Amino acid sequence: MKAKLAIAPIAWTNDDLPELGGDTPLETCLAESRAAGFIGVENGGKFPRDAPSLRAKLGAFGLSLVGGWYSGTVLDAPDDLVAEREQAAAQLALFRELGASCLVYGETTGTLQNRRNAPLAGRRVLAEDAFPAYGRRLTRFAEYCAEQGVPLVFHHHMATAVETERDINLLMAHTGEAVGLLFDAGHLRFAGGDMFRVLTKHGRRIRHVHVKDVREPVIAGLDRTRQSFLDAVLAGAFTVPGDGSIDFGPVIQRLADFGYEGWFVVEAEQDPAKAPPARYAKIGHDALADALRRAGYSIQETR
Repeated sequence: MKAKLAIAPIAWTNDDLPELGGDTPLETCLAESRAAGFIGVENGGKFPRDAPSLRAKLGAFGLSLVGGWYSGTVLDAPDDLVAEREQAAAQLALFRELGASCLVYGETTGTLQNRRNAPLAGRRVLAEDAFPAYGRRLTRFAEYCAEQGVPLVFHHHMATAVETERDINLLMAHTGEAVGLLFDAGHLRFAGGDMFRVLTKHGRRIRHVHVKDVREPVIAGLDRTRQSFLDAVLAGAFTVPGDGSIDFGPVIQRLADFGYEGWFVVEAEQDPAKAPPARYAKIGHDALADALRRAGYSIQETR
């Protein structure tokens, strides 16, 4: 089985908290990503939005565009999805041109993930009977993305309407095969879910993996009725593999058992002043590479 290692640039800069690493040049992010051993990156707010510029920028550092976040609003969208398709068109075209493997769909209707004054406990919770209609719309949108040459993977995410293990189960039950699952160990652990139950139940739908670690003492100490997702980030809830509370060895082995191949993306929203990105990128890369090799993966070293 083959694995490719990428990193999300939020280790250096955070689009939801621009004050974290906002002055770090994109060139620094890319150079340090490559120096740490990664061959790909997900996109971010500092990336060029036209294909020739982005191709040149990434090519200068020997990096591929893996994919990246898309702020979806299908949840409350009209059934015709005209506005959603128009909103996604430019990003899909860019990703197709650059050969990205997927569009990382996050449901941002009513999201609290980017609101510093919105407590975690106040996030939107969907009733079970809301999922069938949502799932039908999301499936149609995913089919549209596939027609444009960029498969959709759904990112369960803290402070959004699809956060918990229960939410993931309902979403997968009411969506078609066009909707892939992005498995994010850190977000699932933060939400109180069982990683191995989710892997067992939905392994065949997993088409992209974020390898994010957490600091359990920080999470356990949060007051979710008062503190927001961004408060948790600033408190150090997330980190890279090899520096947190998750043992990724069994997680990677379970993914190998299901035959998952492709990108593994190190991601960790942290304050770069407290967690120097180059150092933590290397920690994450080496811990992940070790877990992959022990699970029987061969790692692609060049793009």
